[in-house]
Amino acid sequence: MLMLKLPPPIWMFIYVLITAALSYLLGWPRFPGLPIIPLGVALVAVGIALPATAITLFRRERTEIDPTSPTNRKLVTAGPYKFTRNPMYLGLTLVALGIAVWVGAWPMFLAPIGVFATTNFVHIPFEEAKMHRQFGAEYDAYVGHVRRWF
Repeated sequence: MLMLKLPPPIWMFIYVLITAALSYLLGWPRFPGLPIIPLGVALVAVGIALPATAITLFRRERTEIDPTSPTNRKLVTAGPYKFTRNPMYLGLTLVALGIAVWVGAWPMFLAPIGVFATTNFVHIPFEEAKMHRQFGAEYDAYVGHVRRWF
C-alpha cells in the first residue's frame, strides 16, 4: 500500500505543499484572527521536540524507528510514551497545525487534518497490529492505560 511505503513525515510535507499551493491559488484567504505567529512557532517547536525526544529514546533503547520494520527489539513506554502512544505522529500533526496557524490561510488547516487522518487510519493501525503480534499482553496492558493520542 502506497500510504505505508511513504513515511509519515513525507506525507506531512506533501500535505503542507498541497495546501500551500491551494492557498496560493485562492489568494491566501485568511482565517479570522490569524495568523498568530508566536502560537504557530510554539506549536512547530513542540511538534519538533516530541518526535526528537522519542527518536532519542528509541536510539537509547536500541530499537527500530522505522514503523514498517518487521519487528521491534523493545516496547518503549518511557518518556513521552507515558502520555501518548504516538508522540512522533502527534508531533507531525502539531507541526502541520503550527504552520497553518503561522500562515493563517484557511486551506492550510487541511494539512493537519490530512496528517491526522493518514496516521490515525493507516499508519497507527498497521503499527498497533504489529506491536500486538510481537508483544502480546505487555502491549495490551500498555494500550489499556496510555491513550492513542493524548
